[in-house]
Amino acid sequence: MIEVKDLTKSYGNFTAVDRASLVAYDGQITVLLGPNGAGKSTTIKSIAGLLKFSGAIHINGFENKTVEAKRSFSYVPEVPAHYDLLTVDEHLNFIEKSYQLQDSTDYRESLLARFELTEHRTKLTKELSKGMGQKLALICALLIKPKALLVDEPLIGLDPHSIDQVMKVFMEMKADGCSILLSTHIIDMIDDIWDRAYIMHQGEILRVVERTDLSEGQSLKQIFFEVTENAQ
Repeated sequence: MIEVKDLTKSYGNFTAVDRASLVAYDGQITVLLGPNGAGKSTTIKSIAGLLKFSGAIHINGFENKTVEAKRSFSYVPEVPAHYDLLTVDEHLNFIEKSYQLQDSTDYRESLLARFELTEHRTKLTKELSKGMGQKLALICALLIKPKALLVDEPLIGLDPHSIDQVMKVFMEMKADGCSILLSTHIIDMIDDIWDRAYIMHQGEILRVVERTDLSEGQSLKQIFFEVTENAQ
């Protein structure tokens, strides 16, 4: 579970996130929605422990910057930060050694095949396309079988087949009890998989929407536009 309470992040006189609180429950796909500049990436980076902030963030019961928390969650940034002179295989070797993974070979091979990187495993990451780089970032994140997953704009640069595979993986992780928090502004892509959505605008979370709360004929996109347009 991912718990965020009163998260505030400022850059000088500009407040990027203002007292935001959210919960991503185990076995659910939680979505952080908002237009560009709403504060989504700042929120995700704060949860991942990459930014200083005020407030409280816990992942699987541990403060987010502790080793215990970091061992139990994975983070996929919008722009992957790979080592240019390592190959695909060398990246995965690094993850396996860093997390002291045991008996991960079969799972590793299945992920490479699923995301169509088996034939590219000896390539340097600087030789990969944007989509391939994104798929490698996903594989690195999934390899440790995290209990919580943070993903910032997960579908940027992916082809339709890869998008389908990512959605299937998310649903499988959800079924296994993983808490998944996705940040995106592409509502159509996640419309079939989300359980809870937080709508963010100008650094504030303005509304929480449960899928079970939708009335007949009502859509998440409709609510999103109502909330953000009324907040202009």
